[in-house]
Amino acid sequence: MSVNWIGIRSIFLKEIGRSKDVAIQAFVSPVLSTVLYFLVFGTAIGNRLPDHFGVPYSAFIVPGLILMALLMNSLMAASSGIYFPRFIGTMSDLLSAPLSLFEITCGFALAAAARAIAIGATIFLVASLLTTVPVVHPVLALILSVLITFSFATLGLILGIWAKDFEQLSLVPTLILTPLSFLGGIFYSIEMLPGACRTPTLLNPIYYLVDGLRFSFFGVSDTNPWLSFGVAFAFLAFCLFFLSLLLRKGYGMRQ
Repeated sequence: MSVNWIGIRSIFLKEIGRSKDVAIQAFVSPVLSTVLYFLVFGTAIGNRLPDHFGVPYSAFIVPGLILMALLMNSLMAASSGIYFPRFIGTMSDLLSAPLSLFEITCGFALAAAARAIAIGATIFLVASLLTTVPVVHPVLALILSVLITFSFATLGLILGIWAKDFEQLSLVPTLILTPLSFLGGIFYSIEMLPGACRTPTLLNPIYYLVDGLRFSFFGVSDTNPWLSFGVAFAFLAFCLFFLSLLLRKGYGMRQ
């Protein structure tokens, strides 16, 4: 079965154009928010904290901040991208085009991932101006970043297809992802925690993504970096499987 790459490209370009139309919301706002996190935690508080693995705290938190931007922005871009055509009633236009549901969602996922990668790269460049941020394994950093963005873009598609209103659309990022991110080692190493507090962190999948990205930057990590890649692949596989079930039934798309 041939893939309609022209159709996928059209949806991709449409979504990129939509991001450009709301550039302040799509790019400036997440970058500014992350820079504020960096200034408060990395500069104001970080100067009072010891180095970890020989890495200054101001640099130590950069991979975590990048990861938080990657997962949040890829999820939000994909979920809003697929939800709004359903909300305003233009999904029927997409369904009437010679495109499969896979090709439609693929276009949305690619655009969401590209937008998140652009934001992550911008945050890295800004952070590099404020502190020294080495990248020991750039290829691993890029591979893991792509895995993360596609995983959460796929989760965003699932959320956008499932949601029946704006409250449900914001449910996962607000009540689940934000707490998991803050408790996933973005601003701390697990070595900083007392023993009893380490178990919840070790059960948090985002912790392994943060630690893997941190390894690709600094060459050191609290856990086995290959475990981080295993978690990323497993999460992507799960999201793709669940999305395929929804698409097979046409849930939320043909209603």
